[in-house]
Amino acid sequence: MQMMITILVAGILTDNFVLSQFLGICPFLGVSKKLDTAVGMSVAVTFVMVLATLVTYPLYAWVLVPMGLDYLQTIVFILTIAALVQLVEVVMKKYMPPLYNALGIYLPLITTNCAVLGVTILHFTKEYSYGQSLVNALAAGLGFLLAMVLFAGVRQRLETADIPDALKGMPITLIAAAIVSMSFLGFAGLAEGLFQ
Repeated sequence: MQMMITILVAGILTDNFVLSQFLGICPFLGVSKKLDTAVGMSVAVTFVMVLATLVTYPLYAWVLVPMGLDYLQTIVFILTIAALVQLVEVVMKKYMPPLYNALGIYLPLITTNCAVLGVTILHFTKEYSYGQSLVNALAAGLGFLLAMVLFAGVRQRLETADIPDALKGMPITLIAAAIVSMSFLGFAGLAEGLFQ
């Protein structure tokens, strides 16, 4: 149980995929202008991360490795993630049309979101069990949500700020992203020291 809590805290704060590992930057910068789209995108990414882990872990551990095809891991994972994103896209289009329209091009980009692929591959690098992998995928998604919500708030404040002309637009966005990322360095060591 302690290991699960450590994985959860690490995935959300200390090993945040966006702010600490710099994975998933495209939607982080592209969809974080408004809070509602940032939350919608984050929920979709979290759902895909957990679903991808649910499917890819058994595929790798029980099919690819026993057959000696573990070198196909990246290709199989990308195809699996692409299929799952298509499923999410169809469901959102049918049941949540406003959110589907708000996310626009960024929804299909979940397929190429390196955070989703990264979370599925890192489970084996860190030698997590199936349960630990699912907790890590959920934590990574919640960390993505936290980063998106925090940055959406920062970007909304930037819209009303008096910014020099040379920094307006993407330059101030990148500077703000760097500062938010540096703030997460304060959580370094938190997960390791949780139960000591």
